[in-house]
Amino acid sequence: MVWSLQSTEEFTESQFVQWSKLVEERTGIQLSVQKKALLQSQVSIRMREVGCTDYNQYFQRVTSGLAGLMEWSILVDRLTVKETSFFRHRPSVEYVRRTLQNRINNRQLDNSFDIWSVGCASGEEPYSLAMVVNDCFELAKLEPYYGITATDISSSALSKAREGYYPARRLSPLQPDEVQRYMIPDESGQYRVADKLRERVCFSQGNITQIRAMPVIKMDVIFCQNLLVYFRRWLRRDILNAFAERLKPGGVLMIGLGEAVDWEHPGLRRVVGDQVQAYVRDERQKQ
Repeated sequence: MVWSLQSTEEFTESQFVQWSKLVEERTGIQLSVQKKALLQSQVSIRMREVGCTDYNQYFQRVTSGLAGLMEWSILVDRLTVKETSFFRHRPSVEYVRRTLQNRINNRQLDNSFDIWSVGCASGEEPYSLAMVVNDCFELAKLEPYYGITATDISSSALSKAREGYYPARRLSPLQPDEVQRYMIPDESGQYRVADKLRERVCFSQGNITQIRAMPVIKMDVIFCQNLLVYFRRWLRRDILNAFAERLKPGGVLMIGLGEAVDWEHPGLRRVVGDQVQAYVRDERQKQ
């Protein structure tokens, strides 16, 4: 996640503890002392926008009533904007391509191919996944039969993702043929994701720390990268265990390299290799 740094009056020690505790309770993000200046920067910027000059007064505002929930939703967008890009870790996305291609080749694709992109930010990740999945269906000359659910805690990031517009500089990770086939230029110099991809991605707001309260929908792929590292170890393991329960037999869980090196699950086996961190659910297990 990217935090903006700006000169501002310092939190007292008790204020930093108070605010960092609130952030962790509501988002799961654990803030070290090194993040003190970054946290107070975002809080103070928002305070100036609403004409508040006292940290304690603003804290009461954020934590009180319906108006407080609305103010928190604005503030949390500032605190949880995640750095992302198209094909940020291409080996992981390409592993999803190979998974689907193997199922098509072996005639094992009986139902819709369903993916969950967790912490999707401004949409580059789920659209990257949509590109490789669509490639597979077009190569096999099959009607596209897939859906991607993309969730994030930030409502503003999700709004950008739904629009699907990106400046040309954001397309640098894409191959020329990917740009040609899936990105539509407009008069302003921006590019919009092709409709055939956008109509397959459903963006929804959700807090992954509350995954136990979410419906259990079985997925072929759960893609969660560069997010778990911000959580405490116990929360990370709880989320991973919940992911495992949401995989179809043969389903794949993709996480970032090194995000949970000591995690194991009796129903999943880790894929051997040093380019991706992937786990596959036992195909013999019933849904």
